[in-house]
Amino acid sequence: MTTVQPHSTGEHHYWQGAFVGDEEAGWRLAGLAGAVQEALGTPLETHTLLAACDALSTALLDPAHPVRARLARHLPEGEDPSLLAELGALLGRRELTRKLRRELGDTAPQRLNRPDARETVYEAWAPVGLVAHIAPGNAATVAPLSVVEGLLAGNVNILKTSGSDTLLAQHLLAELAALDPSGAVAARVIVLRFPSARQEWLRLMCAPADAVAVWGGESAVEGVAAHVPPGCRLVEWGHRISFAYLTRDVWGEAATLDALADDVCLFEQQACASPQVVYLDTEDEAEVFAFAERFAGVLAAREPAAADGAPDRAEEAEVTTTELLARLEEHLALTRVFAAPDGSWRVMADTRPALTASPLHRSVWVKPLPRERIVGTLRPMRRYLQTIGLAGSRTDVAELSRVALAAGVTRVTPVGSMHDSYSGEPHDGVYALQRYSRRVAVHADDRFTTVACLDDLARPVVLPPPSGPLLGKEEVQERHRTVARADAELYFRSGGTTGAPALSLFSYDDYDTQMRAAARGLLAAGYDPVRDRTANLFYCGGMYGSFISFFSILERLGGVQLPLAAGPDHGATAEALIAHGADTLFGMPSYLWQLLHDQAGPLRAYGGIRKIFYGGEHFTREQRRTLEEGFGVEVVRSLTYGSTDLGPLGYQCAESTGGVHHLHADLHTMEILALDSDRPVPPGRTGRLVFSTHARRGQDLGRYVIGDLGRAVPGRCPCGSHAPRFELMGRLGDVMRVATYSLHHGRFVSLAEERGGYRGELQVLLAGQDARERLTVRVERAGAPDPERLREVFLGGYPELRAAVEERLLDLSVEAVDGSSLDRSPTSGKLRGVVDTRA
Repeated sequence: MTTVQPHSTGEHHYWQGAFVGDEEAGWRLAGLAGAVQEALGTPLETHTLLAACDALSTALLDPAHPVRARLARHLPEGEDPSLLAELGALLGRRELTRKLRRELGDTAPQRLNRPDARETVYEAWAPVGLVAHIAPGNAATVAPLSVVEGLLAGNVNILKTSGSDTLLAQHLLAELAALDPSGAVAARVIVLRFPSARQEWLRLMCAPADAVAVWGGESAVEGVAAHVPPGCRLVEWGHRISFAYLTRDVWGEAATLDALADDVCLFEQQACASPQVVYLDTEDEAEVFAFAERFAGVLAAREPAAADGAPDRAEEAEVTTTELLARLEEHLALTRVFAAPDGSWRVMADTRPALTASPLHRSVWVKPLPRERIVGTLRPMRRYLQTIGLAGSRTDVAELSRVALAAGVTRVTPVGSMHDSYSGEPHDGVYALQRYSRRVAVHADDRFTTVACLDDLARPVVLPPPSGPLLGKEEVQERHRTVARADAELYFRSGGTTGAPALSLFSYDDYDTQMRAAARGLLAAGYDPVRDRTANLFYCGGMYGSFISFFSILERLGGVQLPLAAGPDHGATAEALIAHGADTLFGMPSYLWQLLHDQAGPLRAYGGIRKIFYGGEHFTREQRRTLEEGFGVEVVRSLTYGSTDLGPLGYQCAESTGGVHHLHADLHTMEILALDSDRPVPPGRTGRLVFSTHARRGQDLGRYVIGDLGRAVPGRCPCGSHAPRFELMGRLGDVMRVATYSLHHGRFVSLAEERGGYRGELQVLLAGQDARERLTVRVERAGAPDPERLREVFLGGYPELRAAVEERLLDLSVEAVDGSSLDRSPTSGKLRGVVDTRA
């Protein structure tokens, strides 16, 4: 959508995509409840919001970007433009996804998934509905960031800014809404600017609200609380008091004093995390006075505060009054004051331990507080406590942290780091996103055993459309080489079936997201974590990811697992399967096929293999029939369709057959492009599969031409899921250019099965000769028809092949070999469908 810019100075309210004046805002405010109901009817996908926030972040971090230039005009007078870069850093995808994970446990927390795969109970974080935000007038970043928190929880948000504020919040949120083409963000954002004296507007804001977030002191909270309706959450983000606590063995160190001064001076004590009091672990008044004098010397050496940080008249009066009262008490031997001649700082030593608020602006109390009296002294002020900066030994920090938390402190940091924070850190002892959300549950019956996400039955996922150039394997590998170390926590290599093994990098968060998605797909395919006893028979080692990934998937499902891995000793593997009662096999089709036929006697006698879930390759229709008829297997289904680069891409449901898969639509978007151009193919036609992933940190893997062929399957699946379906039709590498003709490996497999009655593995070997090329079809000796008969089947059913042979451009032969002699990838064990030895 396009942001509607104000066309007159009176339009200083932003209402769901448009700037409006007082009169229009007033009548819209009267109908706020209806506007909220309409907005909530359209879902806001979390990935849509994250994409918009990330785009805005990029713009704010670029000094030359026009968005940043437009917003700079609305900064408060005297505010440094670097404030916009600070906002940009907080709005990046990395920061917000980390926040979502910490606070709500997932990057798509509003989807109804099964927290325990063994139960058909679905849980999610749902928005409370309408969140009214009452922003302070002294913190330009708080207002827009508060609304972004409300959006992350999926809510409609109405924000009140002070009547004296600039229009920064309005315009910043308008720019954010403009970056969402769906319009869902704009529908959830209303920003009004009016003074608190306008009580009728405040009442109308709060009346339909489900939560009211108030930023400010007690008077501000009391003023708003009167308008909060019964049952509405009042979320107080009020002023808090923070302090430092120093033990005897460190309070004399210069490094400790310098770090403490950093905490005092960084924001001129205007932040809630700024220390107002310094407590010493002592009862000795002389030690308190001596420390205060030393610390005064450290403050005296600091650069003076910037002009815009100077106190106003009211603040200056409070500072002066506090200092004068402290000086008066010097005559009672209760205090001692050390202050700058120009009044720019003061250290007030006090022999009484009670917590005393500072007038700020480099005004610090120093008090004695033995550790055994911490709880009794501080607990009466627990409503107001926030951060304690601790300095002491490792043992002291461990012991005193527990004591401080018991007293009511919500945050413990080292001295010198009191202002440091991290994405998703609890604020004043709570997670903001949880305060703006409800935890909801849906209990379902046995009909939903294979439904992993209830939302898939209700509506399709809508992710941002793919954009940018097409990427091939080389371009993706180049991007992997530039991934920041912070995002490169897990290294995998591909199996190298179709070329040299490629490196793929993941963060653990991304890996977890993908494994959970694959686990949901496995439930849809018919895996039962309660009853199935699974042998993980994928290949392991050499940085190959299959075994590790499926171990992780089973771990998340809580399924019984025998982590055997694929090994050359088929007898030992079969013995373990039988001894431990395995009834479900995970593995590569080529390995499982070899294992079952090599150990056909004991495994048929065992008769306990009920399910086979495969990945990386495919069982043909005839191979599946052999497994069902010869070994009594009831379910033969794809475990997942994916790649090392992108992770799981598709899954099969109980209604899927052959190569038909559902797209993991909450992770990826998919395009199907023509073989000879970059245009979409007509519906139902085969083309190149192109995937864009929307759930990767630190990597842009959009529009990746993965090398597979497929076609879209029209209509909604009988399983009820709205997730798009596609059918795999082979790989681009399976199409061979031979003797001027294009031949396909899959065609040889189909002819061998349908006309030759062959059910085993098949490999095509291409070689060059002096005058012509040679194509050799290699099949397994066990169960193969006569090679010459199979040659006639190929010639009779494949016109292009017959023409190449008749034109004496190609020599065709069929060889029956042992299955173990077929060429396979040494890493993954996959069968190489086409082996091209031509120069």
